[in-house]
Amino acid sequence: MTFTSAALGRIKPSATLAMTSRVLEQKAKGIDVIGLSAGEPDFDTPDFVKAAAIEAINAGKTKYTNVDGTAELKAAIAAKFKRDNGLDYAPGQISVNVGGKHTLFNALVATVDPGDEVIIPAPYWVSYPDIVNFAGGVPVVIQAGAAQAYKITPEQLDKAITPKTKWVLLNSPSNPSGAAYTEAELKGLAEVLRRHPHVWVMADDMYEHIVYDGFKFTTIAQVAPDLYDRTLTVNGCSKAYSMTGWRIGFAGGPTWLIKAMAKLQSQSTSNPCSIAQAAATAALTGDQGFLKDRARAFQVRRDLVVGRLNAIEGIDCPTPEGAFYVYPDVSGLIGKSTPAGLKIENDEMLIGYFLDEGRVAAVHGGAFGLEPAFRVSYATSETILTQACDRIAEACAALK
Repeated sequence: MTFTSAALGRIKPSATLAMTSRVLEQKAKGIDVIGLSAGEPDFDTPDFVKAAAIEAINAGKTKYTNVDGTAELKAAIAAKFKRDNGLDYAPGQISVNVGGKHTLFNALVATVDPGDEVIIPAPYWVSYPDIVNFAGGVPVVIQAGAAQAYKITPEQLDKAITPKTKWVLLNSPSNPSGAAYTEAELKGLAEVLRRHPHVWVMADDMYEHIVYDGFKFTTIAQVAPDLYDRTLTVNGCSKAYSMTGWRIGFAGGPTWLIKAMAKLQSQSTSNPCSIAQAAATAALTGDQGFLKDRARAFQVRRDLVVGRLNAIEGIDCPTPEGAFYVYPDVSGLIGKSTPAGLKIENDEMLIGYFLDEGRVAAVHGGAFGLEPAFRVSYATSETILTQACDRIAEACAALK
């Protein structure tokens, strides 16, 4: 008999956080490592958002709040959904949580029973299948490789649905690939979902404001209003507003589901930080102009990294529509050997080689359910990205 629970045994530590920790350890030892593994923008939290937090502290807003969000923040979120997505949510239809991961965790744990299936397109964010596993559900992975731009097709979705399917998770733009579904592509998936009324949709829109080349972001409840009543639209302040450490995620959905999530939250974290909620209210209601400026800066970085990686023999790097990641296919490097004679048998070994010999940290594709590949976060300066690409190119050139 073990002391830890069976539920804990069904999950693994986050591969992305593990690599970030490894980078910090090496830097603490004085090793020159370039970290491209963390999904965190390098831009600072906007000054007007920080000022709102300071004002909240000075005003004594340091007490408990409503378990799933203040009235002010819920109003700001409702206005955001209306402004950006054309979606109407009443305050009772909005949940505020301790980051987007917490939102997803609450929703899945509150609804998934043992044996329930959750469809997850791959490559996927590392936490999706583990949260489903923790809840006792069954992750059903649909592979969507570079040849199909890392996006599932209606035919794949239809084939994956069974009577046990409870949710399908759609992340657009995607972590880790940056792929984003067009309005037409979402409508195609919606046609399938109409034929399966028992299946709910969880739309993870965390990167909605980070899109490129004139891409028009839409979310599924927006393009298919008839699915509104069985869709949970998830978002947060972490990525677009550079508020990763503030830990504010939120969602809009049916009142009964929001109440179920609040019930779970009342027995776990209780309310999100009151100061962070005040800051998030300011972020969502303040001037949004900086979002486009930052997206333009990310696009320059994307173009730099895509161009440099595609110039390396053995790497095929598609151009993503959004987020701040690239997910290059490295099939052409598997099977080669390092200067020390070690055969690269998979992408995890390749990433280990990049870290040990090239001093560049990324995350292997196996962690995201689709290999051989690796994820690079380009949420850092052009100078650092150029140095990292130089190191990757040199490491690849040394393979035989």
